Amino acid sequence: MRITAVTCVKNEGPFLLEWIAYHRLIGVSDFLFYTNDCTDGTDALLDALAARGGVTRLDNPAEGRAYQMEALKACAHHREVRRADWIWIADVDEFLNIHVGDHTIPALIEACGDPQAISATFQFFASGPVEGFVDRPVIAQFTRTHNPDIWCGETAIEVKTLTRKDFPLGYYGAHRPFLRKGGKAPLWTDGSGRPVPHKFLVAANARRIRKFPAKGARDFATLNHYALRSLDSYLVKNDRGDVNRENRAFDDSYWRERNDGGWEETSILRMLPALGAALAELKSDPEIAALHAACVAAHQARRNVLLAQPEYQAMRAQLLAAPPLPPEEAALLVRLGLG
Repeated sequence: MRITAVTCVKNEGPFLLEWIAYHRLIGVSDFLFYTNDCTDGTDALLDALAARGGVTRLDNPAEGRAYQMEALKACAHHREVRRADWIWIADVDEFLNIHVGDHTIPALIEACGDPQAISATFQFFASGPVEGFVDRPVIAQFTRTHNPDIWCGETAIEVKTLTRKDFPLGYYGAHRPFLRKGGKAPLWTDGSGRPVPHKFLVAANARRIRKFPAKGARDFATLNHYALRSLDSYLVKNDRGDVNRENRAFDDSYWRERNDGGWEETSILRMLPALGAALAELKSDPEIAALHAACVAAHQARRNVLLAQPEYQAMRAQLLAAPPLPPEEAALLVRLGLG
């Protein structure tokens, strides 16, 4: 089975090897990376990996500001996508955590009844007490998370989607594919093998375009989303912007929405022994090891530059002092007289 992962990256160098190694373990055979304006060695590391096979790096074709959407539009015509049996569109801070069989994508597909699409529900992992960046697997460092069925006071939580090659595709979205006009409704399941809600399938309701109720939706798979990582890495992320918003203004809402550590979730740690071996194999190549180390050094250097600036010192202090609840939940407690 040929499974192609498609992603957009900017200055994600320290985290690339883990993401690639992990996704190879769960069955991804090919990777298509779109990069834009990287300054930390991301491009050089990906180009070196491409020379060894299984990885393709392209400059993001975007001419405007919709970097991710323009890349996804282009990817539909790329050889690595057209020849794939399945397409997995995700970000480098997202790890598909499969709970069935041998914990691979083929096992998930079988458990779900071989549908044409599978949408896995997000679970956001808090930064918790981890303040400083450390070059070790992200999945090992962060285990605190929100109630898996409720996020920011809502029971509907966003998803990312595996898409089979015969899906009646109109176009790829970052969270789910959209049906082509007149296309027959596909067999499309959640992460428990249940049919997704009809309104989500046909995108008839704006609130259901990329999310649906999370309760009962992750028996077979969860999408672990490490959107914050360490506090220092979050500052670097805020500095570089993201694939959808250039020069975004800072407030602490994004951090607070994703830093709810009321629950512990450790199931993905079962992958650590195999992941450690896979990373060691990648780093046994002297060039790959050196390029990874250069990305780590660039990440640390950027953090040091930022923390020498008063505005980033203030931002760090603000995040450290931020309440542990998302803004919506904190406001609810105030309304109830409990805050």
